[in-house]
Amino acid sequence: MTVLLVLALVLAGVLVLIVRQSFPQVDGSVRLSGLSGSVEIYRDKSGIPHIYASSPDDLFMAQGYVHAQDRFYEMDFRRHMTAGRLSELYGKSTLDTDKALRTMGWRRVAEQELPLLSEDTREYLDAYAKGVNAWLSANPNASDRSLEYSILKIQNGDYHPEPWGPVDSLAWLKAMAWDLRSNMEDEIDRALIAAKLPRDRVEQLYPGYPFERHSPIVTTGAIDRERFDQEAEPRLRLGTGAVIQSAARTLDAVPSTMGTADREGIGSNSWVISGAHTKSGKPLLANDPHLSPQLPSVWYQAGLHCRQVSPECPYDVTGFTFSGVPGVIIGHNAKISWGFTNLGPDVADLFLEKVDGETYLYRGERRRLETRKEQIKVAGGSTVTITVRSTVHGPLINEVMPDAKPTDEANAVALQWTALTPGHTASAIFALNRAGDWAQFRSAASLFEVPAQNLVYADTSGKIGYQAPGRIPVRAKGDGRWPVPGWTGEYDWQPGPIPFEQLPSVEDPAEGFVVTANNAVIDPSRYKPLLTEDWAYGYRSERIRALVEEAVGKGKVDADTMSAIQADTRNNFAATLVPVLAKVDLAGPAKQARELLTSWDGSQGLDSAPAAYFNAVWRQVLALTFHDELPEQARPAGGDRWYEVVRRLLDAPDDPFWDDVTTKNVTERRDDVLRQAMASAYQELADRFGEKISDWRWGDLHQLDLVNGSLGTSGIAPVEALFNRGPIAVPGGKDAVNATGWNTQKGYAVTAVPSMRMVVDLSDLDKSQWINLTGASGHAFHENYWDQAEIWAGGGLLPMRSSPDAVRKAAEHTLKLSP
Repeated sequence: MTVLLVLALVLAGVLVLIVRQSFPQVDGSVRLSGLSGSVEIYRDKSGIPHIYASSPDDLFMAQGYVHAQDRFYEMDFRRHMTAGRLSELYGKSTLDTDKALRTMGWRRVAEQELPLLSEDTREYLDAYAKGVNAWLSANPNASDRSLEYSILKIQNGDYHPEPWGPVDSLAWLKAMAWDLRSNMEDEIDRALIAAKLPRDRVEQLYPGYPFERHSPIVTTGAIDRERFDQEAEPRLRLGTGAVIQSAARTLDAVPSTMGTADREGIGSNSWVISGAHTKSGKPLLANDPHLSPQLPSVWYQAGLHCRQVSPECPYDVTGFTFSGVPGVIIGHNAKISWGFTNLGPDVADLFLEKVDGETYLYRGERRRLETRKEQIKVAGGSTVTITVRSTVHGPLINEVMPDAKPTDEANAVALQWTALTPGHTASAIFALNRAGDWAQFRSAASLFEVPAQNLVYADTSGKIGYQAPGRIPVRAKGDGRWPVPGWTGEYDWQPGPIPFEQLPSVEDPAEGFVVTANNAVIDPSRYKPLLTEDWAYGYRSERIRALVEEAVGKGKVDADTMSAIQADTRNNFAATLVPVLAKVDLAGPAKQARELLTSWDGSQGLDSAPAAYFNAVWRQVLALTFHDELPEQARPAGGDRWYEVVRRLLDAPDDPFWDDVTTKNVTERRDDVLRQAMASAYQELADRFGEKISDWRWGDLHQLDLVNGSLGTSGIAPVEALFNRGPIAVPGGKDAVNATGWNTQKGYAVTAVPSMRMVVDLSDLDKSQWINLTGASGHAFHENYWDQAEIWAGGGLLPMRSSPDAVRKAAEHTLKLSP
C-alpha cells in the first residue's frame, strides 16, 4: 500500500509539472520576430487579455500569439475537424466524420475564399498566423504546448502540429455556418414521418408561426422600389390564409463543431433599448447566443486596442472572439455595439438525383458528375481514399451521411448550401470592428454572408437598430419543405440571392426597442421573399418583450434590469398546459403532486419542486402522445415547436395523436394521456428523490456537465476526468429566456446553454458587463480553465472593462512583446 501511495504521489507530481509547464507566460517580456513595434498585454484575474499596439498588423499578430498561448490545442483540433483530418490525430475512430467533411469540402471553399477577400483582411489573417506560429516555434515539445499533446503523444507519438495559415482561420467560419444553418434535419424528418402518416398529419407537427400571438422582430415596413423601407406599406398583401414558403432541412450528419449537443437548443437572445427608456439616456444592448456547452467555451474574451486610434490603426474593440480567428465577433468599440442571434433562413436544400455510372440526369440530358479524390491519412493505419461526386446542385452526400437516403424515384441525394460558395464574411468581422455609425455598420453587415444572423445595434449617439444580413437563396419553384427532384431543374436556385437592400432593417423604431430571439423576422403578409417559415415560435421573444415593456412601464431601465431579464427562468408554456392538467380527474399520490402547480408562476429555479414536476409531466406527455407513431429520429426533443403542436392538440381531445396505436381495442383521448403523464411523472420523481414532494428540486434533475471538446469524449475514464468538469445545477429550461435546453428523449441534463452573456451600456462602456460559460484558458487545471462557470450558472456577470485606465487598474499581469 505504501509503495502504491508513493507511486501515486510521484505520478501526481509529474502530472502537475507537465501541466504547469504548458501554462502561458503572462508577465515579463518576450521577443517576437515579425513585430514592427512593442505590444503590451494586460490580463485581469479572470485571465482576459487586453492587447495594445500601434499598428493593425502588430495587434492581430499579438492576438494570434495570445490565442495560441491559451487555446492552441483547441485551434489545432478545430482545423483538423474543418479540413476532415481528425483521423490524423485519433485514428480510424473519426474516419466517418472526416469522410463527411471532405465530401462537403469546407476547407476547399475556404481556400477559394482567401483570394476574394479584401487586401487588408488577407494582411490581418497573415499577421494573425505569424503570431500563432511565433508561439508554436517557441514551444516545440508536447509538454510545452498543453496536457492534451502529452496524452496524444502516447497514442500518436509521430504527430507534430504544422504551422498555422490564413485558411485555417477561414475554415472555422464554415464550421460556425454549419452549426448556425437552418435546421436542415426537418426536411429529412418530414419525409420519414410521411412514410408512416398521411401528409395532413405530418403538417400538424410543423405548425405555422403564431403571428396573431407572438410579434415578429420587424413590425413595420415593406420592399418599395427594390429596397426595404421601414415606413412603407406592402403593395401586395397575401391575405390571412396565405403561408410563406418553408425552409428546407437535412440531417445533422456532421458532428456539431461548436459543441456536441442537440441542435434544437441552438438559438440566441438579443435586444436593444433606446435611451428614451434608460436611466442614463443612452442605449443598452444585451446578447446571449445559445449553443451546445463546451469546455473550453467556444468564446474567448479579449480587447484589441490601437494605442492611438486613426485611419492607419482604427481598432479599439472589446468583446467575444473565436480562438483561431482574428478580430472580435460580438462586442463593442468606442462608438458602437452589436449583437447576434441566429436568423435561421432556408439556406440549404436536398436534391434527389438520378445517377447512372458517372453521369446524372438534368433537364432531359445526361451530364457527367464532377469528381475528385480525397486522401485521408489515418494515425496507426493506412491512408483511405474516397471519391467525392457532385451534380450542379452540390456534393452527393448519401454515401457518407446514411440518413440522407435516396427514394424509390431517385438513387442519390445532393446538398446545396450557401456556405459552399466562397464569400466575404471574414472581411465583415473587421468592418464591424471599425464601424463608427449606423451607415458603416450596415455596410459591414452587407459582407456578412454566412451564417445569416439577426444583428442588433446601438451607438453612443443614441441610435438603435436592427439588420438582417446574409446570403439567402431565391428558388425558382417549391416551398423548400421536402427533398425535391434535381433532374427537372425546376426547383433550382436563381443566380443571385435576395439583395441586401431588400432584407429587413429598422432604424430607431417608434416603440424604442428591438427584441430578437430566433422568432419570425417579419409577417409574410408584408414581405414577399422567402426567408423561412421554420422560426422559433416566439415564446422567448414574447417573454423578453413582456419583461422589457414591464420594466419601461415601471421607470427607466438600467444594466441590472437587462441582466435580470437574461436570467429569467419562466416556462411560458406552463400557463397553457397547467389549466388543462388541473381539470383532469386524478387520484392517488399524483393528485398531491399536481397541487404543486396550483400557485406556480412558471419559474424554474434550482429549488423549485413545481418546475421538477411540470417538466417531468411534459416529458411524459410528449412520449405518450408521439412515440407510438413517429420514427425514433423524428420524435420530439421538446421546445417551442412542440409547445405549438400540443397547444393545438389540447383543443382537440379526440385527435388521433392522443390515441396509442399499440393498444388494441382501446382508443385513448387527451385526458387519458394527461392522466397517465401526471402519474408516470410522479412515479419517476418519487423513485429518484423519494415520495416527499417538497424535497424535489429542479436543480437535482437539470444539471450541466462541462465536457472537453476533444479528449473529453475519448471513452477513457481517467483521461476524461482530467479534462471534464461538473456537474453544475442550473436553473431555466428549453425556451425560457435563460435557455438551458434539455432533450426529452434523453433526460433532463443540459444540452444547450447561453454560451456567454453580455450587457453593453452605451453611456459608459466601462459599466458594461459580460460572462463566459467556462473561462479564458484552455489548459486543464489552470485557474482560468472554468473559473467563470459558477458565476455564469448563478446568472452573474463580470465587469467588461475597455478604457485604458480601467484595464490597467484591473490588470494582475502585464506581458510586453517586442521585435
